[in-house]
Amino acid sequence: MVKRMIIISMLVVFPILFIHIGKGETMPSFNVSELHNIPLEKNMDTDDFFNNLQIRNKYKEDGWTLLWNEEFDQPQSLKSNWNIENWAAEKNNELQFYTPDNVSVNNGNLHLISKKEEYHGRQYTSGAIHSKDKFYFQYGKVEIRAKLPTGQGMFPAFWMMPNIDNTWLPEIDILEMLGHEPDRIWMVQHYVDKNGKLTSNLDSFVGEDFSLDYHTYAIEWSKSEIIWLIDGIERFRSTVNIPSEEMYLYLNTAIGGNWPGSPDDTTIFPQTFKVDYVRVYQQTGVDS
Repeated sequence: MVKRMIIISMLVVFPILFIHIGKGETMPSFNVSELHNIPLEKNMDTDDFFNNLQIRNKYKEDGWTLLWNEEFDQPQSLKSNWNIENWAAEKNNELQFYTPDNVSVNNGNLHLISKKEEYHGRQYTSGAIHSKDKFYFQYGKVEIRAKLPTGQGMFPAFWMMPNIDNTWLPEIDILEMLGHEPDRIWMVQHYVDKNGKLTSNLDSFVGEDFSLDYHTYAIEWSKSEIIWLIDGIERFRSTVNIPSEEMYLYLNTAIGGNWPGSPDDTTIFPQTFKVDYVRVYQQTGVDS
């Protein structure tokens, strides 16, 4: 299909941008202020332009402004926006070796692939990425749209940690799923209490099989609370020990370990954690 191109013209007197598509066709006008930070490239494809506009306007009515987003449309964005893990996981008695070969971008999705294969002394490989030192933030709305892997021993997660070296607490787990319970999503907050004790504030939501289709998982994080949402509906809320540190994003699929247990004969490999997008919003004109 021949892609139509955008021809952009601006009026000096009125801040209105007219977008003409093809011969004799005119799209509705938009205020230029709506186009803040949208890259306007020469011969820019109309689908890309309007997708960007739609993303940035999605939460505007609730006072949210897009701060950062990863749509996984371009493979090169992995290196520019993320750190790709390459190490043998040493926590929680997990079994996987994270390798860059298990991380890819395909058809507008991030793929974190988990395999049963021997690699550097491990029997399994998997994928993990994080945004430490590349993107981190304090307070806001974080949303992911994803389709989760399944099976005994699989442990997909989307979580946040402070952007500080050698520090993992406090931690916010936006979503965790145990592969043998694909209809249950865990929402967890880890912190050290005033007595120096490691404490977890958590809840789970039981719904449909989350490995069968894409769903959205989000938190709204402010000074006073963290709200977890699944498909836009609140499922858990915490008002205790709310972190104030700037935090970065982490995406991974662990295999085995203390909580999910090891894979067994029922586990089908490979498994893929598919992510359509990750978006971070902040409220403007509001004291978070």
